[in-house]
Amino acid sequence: MVQAGGAGGSGEGSVRVHSEYTVTVRCPIAEVFAFLADGDNNPRWRPEVTEVRLASGPGTGARTGARYAQTMTGPGGVTLPGDYLLTVCEQPHRLEFEVVAGPGRPTGSFTLRETAAGETEVTFALGLALTGALLPVAALVRKLAEAEVGNLDHLQAALDRRHARG
Repeated sequence: MVQAGGAGGSGEGSVRVHSEYTVTVRCPIAEVFAFLADGDNNPRWRPEVTEVRLASGPGTGARTGARYAQTMTGPGGVTLPGDYLLTVCEQPHRLEFEVVAGPGRPTGSFTLRETAAGETEVTFALGLALTGALLPVAALVRKLAEAEVGNLDHLQAALDRRHARG
């Protein structure tokens, strides 16, 4: 279930949007972490992502400081940038990122917890402070954030396809 916050203001003339969603997948925590940390996997479980590539950073994408160039399909089919930077990479339990290109610049996190042998609970959270011209579209932004974190429903199938390919 998507848990959405929203009416909380973070200052005068601003609204804080927060959405999070949790699923449990049948896959070891280290594999889930590696899959999520590799931005090249985003199109496999996030249908709005059309392109992604490691743009810069240390070696592989699964490290703090890695920056991904990402193209997404937004409302009305509009193509939007969604470049992001990995800001925290604590294997195998936590990833944090900051969107650095595009109309919305949320921060987000993935928190992973092993619940049983071969099972991992994944929580995806997004937060964004809306001010100025974005205030009138707060309801739309909240709906988009809920849909984005809800994409975790596609994660198990993406992990299964990866294992099937071998």
